[in-house]
Amino acid sequence: MKISKDFIIGAATAAYQAEGAVHKDGRIPIYWDREFHQEGSRFNADTASDFYHTFDQDFAMAKSIGLKAIRISIAWSRVICNENDEINEEGLKFYDKLIDSCLHHGLEPFVTLHHFDTPLIFFDKGDWLAEKTIDHFLAFAKVCFERFGTKVRHWITINEPWSVACGQYIIGHFPPHIQYDVEKAVRALHNMMIAHCKCAALYKSYGYGGKIGIVHILESKYPLDHTPGAAMAAEREDALANAFLLDATLLGGYTEKTLATINAILSGNGKDRFHISRSEYELLEKGMRCTDFLGVNYYASHFLRPWDGASQIVHNGTGEKGTSCFKLQGIGERKKNPSIPTTDWDWPIFPAGLYDMLTRIRNDYKNPVMYITENGIGAHENLEDGTVDDVDRISYLQSHLEAVLKSRQEGTDVRGFFIWSLFDLFSWTNGYNKRYGLLYTDFTTNKRYLKKSAHWIKELVHD
Repeated sequence: MKISKDFIIGAATAAYQAEGAVHKDGRIPIYWDREFHQEGSRFNADTASDFYHTFDQDFAMAKSIGLKAIRISIAWSRVICNENDEINEEGLKFYDKLIDSCLHHGLEPFVTLHHFDTPLIFFDKGDWLAEKTIDHFLAFAKVCFERFGTKVRHWITINEPWSVACGQYIIGHFPPHIQYDVEKAVRALHNMMIAHCKCAALYKSYGYGGKIGIVHILESKYPLDHTPGAAMAAEREDALANAFLLDATLLGGYTEKTLATINAILSGNGKDRFHISRSEYELLEKGMRCTDFLGVNYYASHFLRPWDGASQIVHNGTGEKGTSCFKLQGIGERKKNPSIPTTDWDWPIFPAGLYDMLTRIRNDYKNPVMYITENGIGAHENLEDGTVDDVDRISYLQSHLEAVLKSRQEGTDVRGFFIWSLFDLFSWTNGYNKRYGLLYTDFTTNKRYLKKSAHWIKELVHD
């Protein structure tokens, strides 16, 4: 592979999964803190990867293997200290040091404002189902833009709205653990898009000259076979998980086809139709004009067939292969395609799905600027002789990067590729059992070690 000099190779992190220090310097709880401190919880993120204290060394290691950029997130819970949106200066000082260190090591910071981490005080009042949450989020974003706007040139408003809404209201493995409520998921998705649009417009009002976007997890949906029922199942899940968000982000509204499919899903589940007001359409249209890029997180695609029975979803949160199940009434059933390999967490390894998604966005959504903001594979791994022989990760990353570069060569305006993750960190439903990093984290000492994949990246970018 030939990596052009203007193509960014980076790695990603997220505040809650990396920082630890959950009781330090005025940070207030987020909803995950309560979740992981309940009796019987298998793990918590109190220390995570100790990034709160190790960031400078981590950035030095990132630079040493040739990375050009790092995705980080600013924890809302460190910046705002109460429900009146009062500012915690100690939290801002920490992110001053973090961002300065990133720049010192020659790494471009891509900064995310919301990465699955709403403060508990707002989560308990409805999270993204409550329009007031949007106001609080904008107050937080305003503080960040004014404090770091001259340092940070790339901002991301929200990471993976679909993962938030689906995890909270459909799969139910995220608090508040509600299952199969598509109506709540759609409302939360829409409110997150309104929040993004208002936030992007706010950023543009400052005139810093940087770029702002949003990150969506995008999984191509395919019929398992050539039957009309399988085609409808794929179309319906695609409308809910992909088209609804792509329309809002890149078209400034929802197409008639997308709305018709969403309402067919809702009516099939006995729910009211989704309605959007004229003022909301105006906000989406303005937000579209203020959005500079789309971040694409890609890990898997899905193959579907019809499902008319009761919904049944089982999340594989342990890495015990073959334990997952996804059957959603009115949409369809995800089935393993026997020709496609899967990870231990039952995620299909299918780089063609990423290529197809990028091609679709180029053709259907006017070829926006894009970055692959996350791609990687989770695995069970052990340190041996100071390294990890993670050849499966190298194979995974190479095949997906090849798919991206092929699409780029064909004209897709994709400008970078961020590996999830820079180092092994905390996983929302797996704790420390699932490793994604280029750097191995010893969670006893929090010392980092270069995996074989890190050496591969170094050779790739210096070739």
